[in-house]
Amino acid sequence: MLAAEFENALAAIKDSNEIDALVITGAGSCFSAGLDLKSLPTYSREEQQSMVTQVNRLFGRLYGMPIPTVAAVNGHAIAGGLILTLACDCRLGAEGDYKLSLAEVRVGVPYPVAAMAIVQSELTHPVARNLVLTGRNLDPREAMSRGILDELHKLELLLPRSLEVARELAALPHSIYGRIKRQLRSAALARIDDAISNHGEPMLESWLSEETLAASSEALKRN
Repeated sequence: MLAAEFENALAAIKDSNEIDALVITGAGSCFSAGLDLKSLPTYSREEQQSMVTQVNRLFGRLYGMPIPTVAAVNGHAIAGGLILTLACDCRLGAEGDYKLSLAEVRVGVPYPVAAMAIVQSELTHPVARNLVLTGRNLDPREAMSRGILDELHKLELLLPRSLEVARELAALPHSIYGRIKRQLRSAALARIDDAISNHGEPMLESWLSEETLAASSEALKRN
């Protein structure tokens, strides 16, 4: 499971004394498109429960990383892919024709606790309300105007600038940076920790419904 591998990699980075900052980017025309909709209809109840727990662990791990994190958004960031973007400390995007959206409502996928906690913590209420309840696509400039992206650069300059930002943040006092980040995100991280540790995740009983499967199937046909 890719989410588990990603979360394990973040855990290893967190425990390393040699990594001072993290830059996350994608390949080709996509930063991340979130869940694989083709696999959703095949999930058993146990697999659903495992997936929603892993999603919470991954998002919680990234959001709580004590070192600086930078998203270099090179292309489409859809649903869980946009949550990954929002979970990073600084969010830089490439100029170009690609989409950013919280598409869960369109594909019939409810938000796990961690995803919603990050959305509510990182976006203003009007922006979150609009994106969550409509699932509409934004272009990069619209995303920056709504506080989703911090900077826009030509694609060839995106990674160099992201590395530059990461080095700037890494030069700050390490332990203080991590403590202040935890203070800033304490409410959201507490919700995520509760969902993981104390079974505070309402989606564990049944995450994907028949309506979800129909909506995701229809979304695949459109794409």
